[in-house]
Amino acid sequence: MGRFDGLPIREELKSFEPYGAPQLDVPILLNVNENPYPPSEDTVQDVAASVAEAARGMNRYPDREFLGLRADLAAYLAHESGAQLEPEQLWAANGSNEVMLHILQAFGGPGRTALSFAPTYSMYPEYARDTNTAWVTGRRAEDFTLDRSKAIAAISRHRPSVVLLASPNNPTGTALPIDVTEAIVAQAAALGSVVVVDEAYAEFRRAGTPSAVSLLPSYPNLAVSRTMSKAFAMAGGRVGYLAASKQFVDALRIVRLPYHLSAVTQATARAALRHAGELLGRVEQLRIERDETVDWLRSLGLRAVDSDANFVLFGTFADRHAVWRALLDDGVLIRETGPDGWLRVSIGTGEEMAAFRASLERILKTDTGRQS
Repeated sequence: MGRFDGLPIREELKSFEPYGAPQLDVPILLNVNENPYPPSEDTVQDVAASVAEAARGMNRYPDREFLGLRADLAAYLAHESGAQLEPEQLWAANGSNEVMLHILQAFGGPGRTALSFAPTYSMYPEYARDTNTAWVTGRRAEDFTLDRSKAIAAISRHRPSVVLLASPNNPTGTALPIDVTEAIVAQAAALGSVVVVDEAYAEFRRAGTPSAVSLLPSYPNLAVSRTMSKAFAMAGGRVGYLAASKQFVDALRIVRLPYHLSAVTQATARAALRHAGELLGRVEQLRIERDETVDWLRSLGLRAVDSDANFVLFGTFADRHAVWRALLDDGVLIRETGPDGWLRVSIGTGEEMAAFRASLERILKTDTGRQS
C-alpha cells in the first residue's frame, strides 16, 4: 500500500516528505539558528498582558490590515537601518515562510519561474513547488559568493518572474555586497521581474554592511524580507515581515487568506517590538562568539566560512553524517545541510559552544572525523 492510496494528491507531491529540521530532546540545540537567550521577564509580562487584552476581544475577528503592527515595524526599520517607510509599505505574516509563500502566490504560478543561486535556503524550491512555479538555480562561487555578471546572465537567460536572494545566505552565512544586489535588482526590473532579498539574519550582519532596504526608494520591484524568529528571540511567536513598495504589498493583500494574522500574534509582535533593545541585546555577544568559532574551527585545520549570520558552515568531512551522529551521541544537535561534506552549527550560549567544541575535538581525533 502506498502512503496516499485512495487520495487524489497531486502527482508531483507523492515522493516528498514534510519539511523540517530534526526536533530532538537533547541538551545542546544548535541546529535551527535560534537566539539561545530567552526573553526577559519584563518582556514576558508585557507579552502576557498584551495577549490577555487581545483575548478579551476574541469574539471578533482580528484587524485584517494590522496597520498598528505595520507602523511599529516601519519605526523599527527606521531605527535599525535608517529606512523611512510608510506603514503601507510593510507586510507581515506567520513567519517569513508565509511571507515568501504570499510572494510566490502573487508573482509565481503556472508558466512562471523562480530563480535563486545554490547553495541557499532549502525552503525556496518548496515555495515554488507549492505554487506550481518552475524552479531554477544558478551557482554560487567556490567561496559561496555571488558573481555579479553570472547572476545577471542567469536572470537574462531564464527571465524569472521572481528572484530570491538570501543575504546573509543560509546555509553559508555570506552577505551580498549592496552593489551586487542593486545590479541584480536593476536587471530584474528591466525584464519585469521582482527580487526578494531575504534578510532573516540581517541583525547579525557585520558593522557597516547596509541593508537592502536602502534600495527600496529606487526599485518598486524589490522586497526585503525579515523575521522576528532569529535575532529577536521570538521563534515561537511566528512573525515574519517584509518591506517593499505599496504596490508590491497590495499584490500580497490579494492572495493572503482573510484575517491571516491572529489578534494574539499581532499583540505578541507589538509587545516584542516595544522591547527590541532588550531582545537584541545579545546580538553583539553572538557576533563575537560566531567569529571566535570561525577562528577556532580553522585552527583545527577545518574550513569555515566567514559569516554575517548567527551560524557557521564548516567542513569538509569524508562522512559528514557520521560526524553529525557522533555529535548527537554527545548530546549536541547541529544541522546536516549545505553542500556535501559540510555541516552547520548555530551559535549558542558560551556553555553550549564549549560543549560543541569539546565534542568536536574528541571526534576529530577518531576515524569518524576524517576530513575530505
